[in-house]
Amino acid sequence: MSTERIPVAAGLFAETKDGARLIGSRCATCHTPYFPKVDFCRHPECGASRIEDAAFGPDGTIWSCAIQDYPPPAPARFDKPYKPYAMAVVDLADGLRVLGQITTDDIRGVTPDTKVTLIVDTLCHDEAGNEIVTWKFRPVESSRKALP
Repeated sequence: MSTERIPVAAGLFAETKDGARLIGSRCATCHTPYFPKVDFCRHPECGASRIEDAAFGPDGTIWSCAIQDYPPPAPARFDKPYKPYAMAVVDLADGLRVLGQITTDDIRGVTPDTKVTLIVDTLCHDEAGNEIVTWKFRPVESSRKALP
């Protein structure tokens, strides 16, 4: 039996030859980034909403982070038994700030200012054993700082 990699939601991310990307929009007038895609610019000072498709990533820096120690409520999906993980708000180099799970075995070692790269990774498995995939961030090891 072969299994598939199925996106958790269609149209949010893509794997390219240059790495993973989040699929969103950017206003060509004021340059405000949006994820997911939008139909019009929501920036209150933008004079002319001109939305264009945009791809964001893969390089970023953790702005803020937390540990998800307990299972989140539905509709969140995860494999059982539940395993705690790190979440972070990441500033991508191209201007988007986005929330994502951090892939690391050392979840308590995730800190602000850590450099990360966007990846597509397994979120959970469905009843047929298929991988449900989503975007996540992997720390760039050379940037990790030891806590005092």
